[in-house]
Amino acid sequence: VLVGAETHGIRVIDVRHEANAVFAADAVSRLSDSVGVACVTAGPGLTNTVTAVKNAQMAQSPLILLGGATLGILKGRGSLQDIDQQVLFGGMVKWQVSISRVADIVPSLEKAFQIAQSGVPGPVFVELPLDLLYPEDIIRKQLLSKMSSGGTKNNKKKRTSIFKKMEILYVRYYLYRLFGKASTEPHYESVPLTVTTCKATNNQVQKALSSLSNSQRPVIVVGSQAMMDRSQVEAVVSALQTLGLPVFLAGMARGCLGPNSDLHMRHGRSKALKQADVVLLLGVSCDFRMQYGMVFSSKTTLVSVNQDSHELYLNRRPTLPIHSSVPDFLVRLARVWSARNIDSVGLATSWKDWQVQ
Repeated sequence: VLVGAETHGIRVIDVRHEANAVFAADAVSRLSDSVGVACVTAGPGLTNTVTAVKNAQMAQSPLILLGGATLGILKGRGSLQDIDQQVLFGGMVKWQVSISRVADIVPSLEKAFQIAQSGVPGPVFVELPLDLLYPEDIIRKQLLSKMSSGGTKNNKKKRTSIFKKMEILYVRYYLYRLFGKASTEPHYESVPLTVTTCKATNNQVQKALSSLSNSQRPVIVVGSQAMMDRSQVEAVVSALQTLGLPVFLAGMARGCLGPNSDLHMRHGRSKALKQADVVLLLGVSCDFRMQYGMVFSSKTTLVSVNQDSHELYLNRRPTLPIHSSVPDFLVRLARVWSARNIDSVGLATSWKDWQVQ
């Protein structure tokens, strides 16, 4: 892996612990337009990553975890560091695969990057057995030489038995399946697969616009999902400024409005949410931070936008649930808001005194 990365100009950052490798890959995903990739050894190397992988899942951060494994032909036979790694990550990753053929490496990695970024982003685990990572001639020589090594006459007789012949045939079949025609086929031209995201309908955008424009005490709460697409961060900030409504920032959205924004509310969030007549949650679920949905008044119109359908309905059903990418929804809402010539300054006078409180 290291030799291949150097050959293709891929920067490798070495760390002292596998968990740090995944934390670092998570940070790359959150702070750049790239998907972070962590590469660790088999067995204890992968068990060390569990906390960091779970953290990436809960943060909805896309990353690729490449993990080593014993030779495919030795799985389940007590080989060094041979554990069931697929079971280990069950429930923590969006998708996982154990590659068994050289020809499947590139298609599997393409699919891994697509799944990690599509819908609700998250980690993906790709298991790469050791015999996939070395040249074919080395693996063939290592396995076949063990099957045909010299010994005593009695041993030679045993080697020529039907059972030994079956073993040799099995190893040759395994090698054929492992490498196939990978060494003779032309270079595989990789074409990135399309990353899919959910989007709100025009009707949902219009309903949200109506609720906000008719409100007397509106509040917007912006979460990390608004910052997931680095290319849309400036558009998200511009959209919030266009709406001109009071905003509380959470998670990765903290700081996006700068230190001097008049829209950014820094204190009294629980009180504001309790008194608000319309609340727009952008990528924020009703978990402990929203007091499991009990922070809102029963009369509050709750508009919730979330790319995770589970979090969208967590603990409290919104008045207007919108399953959508937050940046896409917010930019479209601001565009319609501007087209309707809604006077944010005029609206502000109705909640100015309440904002001061």
